[in-house]
Amino acid sequence: MNISVENPSRMQNRRIKQVFGLRYCDSEKVNLILEDIRSYLRRHEGIDQDKIIMVNFISFGGSSLDCQIYCFTKTTDWAAYLLIQEKVLLEIVKIIHGHDADIAFPTRTLDIPNTLHYESDVELPKQNASPPLEAVKF
Repeated sequence: MNISVENPSRMQNRRIKQVFGLRYCDSEKVNLILEDIRSYLRRHEGIDQDKIIMVNFISFGGSSLDCQIYCFTKTTDWAAYLLIQEKVLLEIVKIIHGHDADIAFPTRTLDIPNTLHYESDVELPKQNASPPLEAVKF
């Protein structure tokens, strides 16, 4: 008797819950971006305004400032829900780009101290070319 029973026919909404990452170099723009996304969701005709709408900065990720949107559509129809979610996500990309910011992707930064030098047995190519790995001695 402790089992929770869900009845899909009584569903009134579908939830949109998405996490996206902003670049660390865009940290000063996060508040403005999130406020514009909130404003967009509050005006969207497919989003249920009687349900909670949350747009928040949620964590410092390994390569991004992680943000989340959480809201509900007015429809329960799967196809209509997917179209609404698609429009929301594409508009989020436009909002981010409108602030001269971008969505992050996994990156690594290599910090090489100034005291580190290398010797080469061969002459290194000029400009924008990497030396062969076997030719570099650290």
